[in-house]
Amino acid sequence: MDNAKDFAAAILDRMVSFGKAQFGDAVKAYWIYDGDVCPCCLKRPIDVMKYKGKEALSVNGFMYRERGVLIGYLLCSLCAQDIFKTSKKRQTSMHENIEKNLISAYQKHLASLDA
Repeated sequence: MDNAKDFAAAILDRMVSFGKAQFGDAVKAYWIYDGDVCPCCLKRPIDVMKYKGKEALSVNGFMYRERGVLIGYLLCSLCAQDIFKTSKKRQTSMHENIEKNLISAYQKHLASLDA
């Protein structure tokens, strides 16, 4: 890739392809969460983490079914690592938090379009 913008576009294209493969016609739109803080903890900035000795980003997607919107998002390194290492019960709680925070951010985004 020539630059970060091309790389981000390629990731977005891939995420939308996977989302459409998994959810089919339920995907009516997509949106990328671009908040300054992690949508899981709402405390730390999104940053790179070490994964298998290399720098990586935790790129994720959430299907907001009520609106038919595939939401792409990144996590901070601590939350991403916690999801990998924690119990299923804690993972479920973290994902519920992420979904709630992403829905709220998306609704604020929609409200800003109407303003």
